[in-house]
Amino acid sequence: MRTRYTGGMLWDPEQAALIREDLWTQDGTVAWRGPQSADFPVDRVIDLKGLAVFPGFADVHVHLREPGFPYKETIATGSLACARGGYTVVCAMPNLNPVPDSPEHLAVEEDIIRRDAVIRVLPYGSITRGQKGEGELTDMAALAGRVCGFSDDGRGVKTAETMRAAMERCRAADSIISAHCEELSLIPPGAGIHDGQYAARHGLPGIPSESETAQIRRDIALARETGCRYHVCHVSAAASVAAIRAAKAERVDITCETAPHYLLLCDEDLPEDPLAPDSGRFKMNPPLRGRKDREALLEGLLDGTIDCIATDHAPHSAEEKSRGLTGSAMGIVGIETAFPLLYTHLVETGKVPLALLIDRLCVRPRARFRLGGGIGVGDRLEMTVFDLQADTVVDPADFVSKGKATPFAGWPLHAACRLTAVGENLAWNLL
Repeated sequence: MRTRYTGGMLWDPEQAALIREDLWTQDGTVAWRGPQSADFPVDRVIDLKGLAVFPGFADVHVHLREPGFPYKETIATGSLACARGGYTVVCAMPNLNPVPDSPEHLAVEEDIIRRDAVIRVLPYGSITRGQKGEGELTDMAALAGRVCGFSDDGRGVKTAETMRAAMERCRAADSIISAHCEELSLIPPGAGIHDGQYAARHGLPGIPSESETAQIRRDIALARETGCRYHVCHVSAAASVAAIRAAKAERVDITCETAPHYLLLCDEDLPEDPLAPDSGRFKMNPPLRGRKDREALLEGLLDGTIDCIATDHAPHSAEEKSRGLTGSAMGIVGIETAFPLLYTHLVETGKVPLALLIDRLCVRPRARFRLGGGIGVGDRLEMTVFDLQADTVVDPADFVSKGKATPFAGWPLHAACRLTAVGENLAWNLL
């Protein structure tokens, strides 16, 4: 199969700009970029109509809920939602049933991915058996060739001894640990929002920033000691950014991610009534922090401390998200809206250059997690095409994902995905 994509404005990383070029693929690999070539006959021609063409986005932190919880999401619905958002490769977290903590359990997830995924879905293996954050470690050597990394996301690894052993085992397997950092002993019972002014005003227990930062500091020391490749999930607090910045200055092998909701929202945006059923769409873990935390995250994005923007796409049923800020399940969806929101509210407002956004959505996550793919000559084609003049709003009723809980409902957007291609497969096509 030979395809010519014509009429598009392709992202050029050297010029950090969109330039008019055609792109040719052969059997799903980029064979040529540039002017028309008479020496390259094709089987099909796809007109990109002057739209913006980027490398497919890579998300190193999603929850696709299958196997185990298909009422929340499936590989089929989740991967199609990813394609609609411009994502061509995602790393799926292991809080599943069965937990991918052994080759046999991992095979259950792999079979569903092979059958139903419309983009590349790469599973994580769990750090501990049963993803308990303690106890027996998984056999990372047996899993490493089949997973993108190891995580117990949803739980912090409880003790330094367990994490040190996990890092040593992970380093020997030449893999990466993606850590959910949360010290539960610092969190009061029933806490579900940030320990800030909103919690104090409503008399609610809050989750302190230190519960995140304390484990990050612990793990930095362990990563320095073991030499393990170490990645921090969903950074939300200013103190965490500062700790990671200092660790990078010391050349610790550490990277981190934050999510669009932490860059665009803070606890000042929480609905005034925490018991209102609809307020559950603002509840996630870690929670939305204070304004200074949001500002520190943006600063960390700009200075390179924050390497990746990941969505932490975490769908739940409507009933699970209808119990307000106090009773709803933790987690929101975001894979379909991430780029349009960030482009509209960070790039178009002049807060973040487009080149930096592409770097954090695509270049750095691919490099750190060894994902490959892109739109350069020789790459396995992973491409997304956006109309940057689209004028729409976030409408959960329109989501492909089974999850509908988003704090951004009604927000204006000036970008819409028109095509996502993975190899020769057009996973999303509205051209």
